[in-house]
Amino acid sequence: MTGSEETPSFRLAYVPGVTPTKWVRIWNERLPGIPLELVATPPAEAYDVLRDGGADAGFVRLPVDRTYFSAIPLYTETTVVVVPKDHLFTAADEITTEELADEIVLHPLDDTLGWERPPGQPAFERPATTADAIELVAAGIGLLVVPQSLARLYHRKDLKYRTLTDAPQSQVALAWPEERTTDQVEDFIGIVRGRTVNSTRGRARPEATDRQGAKDGARQKAAGGRPRAGQGARGTRGGSGAGKPGKAAKPARRGKPRRRS
Repeated sequence: MTGSEETPSFRLAYVPGVTPTKWVRIWNERLPGIPLELVATPPAEAYDVLRDGGADAGFVRLPVDRTYFSAIPLYTETTVVVVPKDHLFTAADEITTEELADEIVLHPLDDTLGWERPPGQPAFERPATTADAIELVAAGIGLLVVPQSLARLYHRKDLKYRTLTDAPQSQVALAWPEERTTDQVEDFIGIVRGRTVNSTRGRARPEATDRQGAKDGARQKAAGGRPRAGQGARGTRGGSGAGKPGKAAKPARRGKPRRRS
């Protein structure tokens, strides 16, 4: 279902770790008359923001309530363990969850990995946010398992991270309320899917059509203002063998013989 009403701007929510820069740039190039507003959203509040109309669509982490939202999975993130820079785990490139068995592993309330049972030993108290947990790792309180994008987002010089090979992975998706699939949402879906501006599956953009029409008009004008390739000025006057394609050139007419005196 496509809504008929459009807001004067398109509001795009995104959770920490997601970088929407590329898609925003394409939007601004294709739809300069419709401002795109970014809405930074805590992971636990992302779906409420979309449900309450605080954003038209959003980059979120799965799972999603498919009875209310539509979603397009985009990519799966690598899971890493964040440790102090002098921790023995920094000597390896990859770590397994079994190796975390004797370590205190922090499990923040905004965890995005959906563990059935988190690895390692539980901390005395769960941090409220991933950002809080990063501070505790830096203080030597424990380790933290997160998607790699969050480890990069909260990067510190006194911390390192290593790939955790057998951990759950976070999947990022574009989601929106199905009943509010507006034309602008359809436009953004086309951008995320990599469709061109003239794609038959996307909406026709008036400004794109105008630009194409101007280009076609310029080409036609240029073609009419000069001879086509292969036609010289002499060729159109029946000069040496330059008749119309497909027709033999007429033989030159002979004049009357001059009388001899």
